[in-house]
Amino acid sequence: MKNIYNISDNLSFVSALKAQGKKIVFTNGVFDIIHRGHVEYLSEAKSLGDILIVGMNSDSSVKMIKGDKRPIVSESDRSYVLSNLKPVDYVIIFDEDNPLNLISKVLPNILVKGADWSEDKIIGSDIVKQNGGEVKRIKFVENNSSTNIIDRIIQLYTK
Repeated sequence: MKNIYNISDNLSFVSALKAQGKKIVFTNGVFDIIHRGHVEYLSEAKSLGDILIVGMNSDSSVKMIKGDKRPIVSESDRSYVLSNLKPVDYVIIFDEDNPLNLISKVLPNILVKGADWSEDKIIGSDIVKQNGGEVKRIKFVENNSSTNIIDRIIQLYTK
């Protein structure tokens, strides 16, 4: 896919977009089982600028932060689905347990996370602000998470 990259790829498209005066919005996540909460969140993030770049945790990264049983959906499938959502312009897969390195490479105009994160806990917020960008927190969609979906499936099939 032309809009799916790896953190190790040449990401020169970002500077080209900035040179065109595009406002770059960045967010990140696992996006294991795409659900309504993801779509609402990504739509809101996209509304803050011209281009939405999503940093997506690789399979090895997900295992580091969520444990050996995750992800449920493979990296290639997650990135394919994510890249085909209307608000998403680019997906960049990263291997670390957090997106700091990727945020340092992208240096977005706006860094977005859910409102369940306090600004001082948002990784990369200091770098973005030091480079003239903003940090925005978007309302969290309650009871909409991959973990909740997985837990419901387990309950249904273990009775």
